[in-house]
Amino acid sequence: MPIPDPGPLLDRLPHQNALAWMRGSDGFVAWGEYERFESSGPSRFNDAQDWWNEVVAALDIDDLVGVPGSGPVAFASFTFDDGPSSSVVIVPEVIVGRRDGASWITTIGDGKPDPTIEAVRPPSGVRYADGDMTSARYEAAVADAVNRIDSTVLEKVVLARDLIATADEPVDGRALLPPLAARYPSCWTFAVDGLVGATPELLVRRTADHIVSRVLAGTTSRAPDAVVDAQHAAELLSSGKDRIEHELAVRSVADSLGPYCSDLVVPRAPEVVRLANVQHLQTDVTGRLANGESALDLAAALHPTAAVCGTPTQRARQVIRDIESMDRGRYAGPVGWMDARGDGAFGIALRCAQILTDDPRTLRMFAGCGIVAESSPNAELAESQTKLLAIRDALESAATGLT
Repeated sequence: MPIPDPGPLLDRLPHQNALAWMRGSDGFVAWGEYERFESSGPSRFNDAQDWWNEVVAALDIDDLVGVPGSGPVAFASFTFDDGPSSSVVIVPEVIVGRRDGASWITTIGDGKPDPTIEAVRPPSGVRYADGDMTSARYEAAVADAVNRIDSTVLEKVVLARDLIATADEPVDGRALLPPLAARYPSCWTFAVDGLVGATPELLVRRTADHIVSRVLAGTTSRAPDAVVDAQHAAELLSSGKDRIEHELAVRSVADSLGPYCSDLVVPRAPEVVRLANVQHLQTDVTGRLANGESALDLAAALHPTAAVCGTPTQRARQVIRDIESMDRGRYAGPVGWMDARGDGAFGIALRCAQILTDDPRTLRMFAGCGIVAESSPNAELAESQTKLLAIRDALESAATGLT
């Protein structure tokens, strides 16, 4: 039902298991667990959509707001690969949303709209350690990938690495959200079942028959000096290596969305988007749906894009399995929300960390880089370290109480 402006939504999260999807001041926060679904394997998207359809069909919905995201909403986070790790879909008991100046609250089952808010625990004593993919192993993997690109039909492969952070006490994911949202206001800040981050990449958003997918590929650093920063941006736009990487990612999205659209618009050239720590080449692909597929249907059709896997997809995915030698879990998989109408938004889970279930004092942070024939192992390692700063800075800001 409609409500007065609830103020900063992240302040309403009652406990560390609460859910969030925010960009600027708009989005959702949610808590409680009315229903939960987990799946794995190649059918995980279809299984989730079938399950959500059954949940919606069993509900008696009274939606007085009638905008995308009002009424029942499911938050979802899917694995990158189709191995044994689980994807998760959660239908919360209470959802508080805001969109274009309108605010509302949705309750499902016995949800309590005004729960007791537990104090946020800042992380303390944080120390870092190598993950499964050490710096040396990452450089070796990049060199291996470049050799395969030179000698096979593989055009691009995206390789990820991980970094482990361990605190003295269990990490409260809510502590990371305000610094992420403040530092990256143009990104989508999310928290779903222990996966916390701020992604700049919108895999797909469906609003009625209108869809948009934001492609980011090609990266350079920021500089404190405005002139140097602009020079970095110009070099990025003129970089053959980065333009090739970006064009492959855009083509991947356009090819995947084309069969679902009566009208698809693909800009001829990218623009540069500046984030707090990096600059990316960006292209927004837009279209009109022809047959009413849901947001999750479209996310399943798009995943994995060239931006997080490579080109051609199946060959790149196999190379990742061969030389990355780690389970990405839900990193680089679709993360977001869907409503009872089929509307929704899914980002790609980037610039994120997973709080480990079996040891909640520990976070596993991720970053990935697109490898093409011109890639340098040392340069790609440096780029991955820059990308890891997003979640590291949020963790350290949370520890000091700064945003």
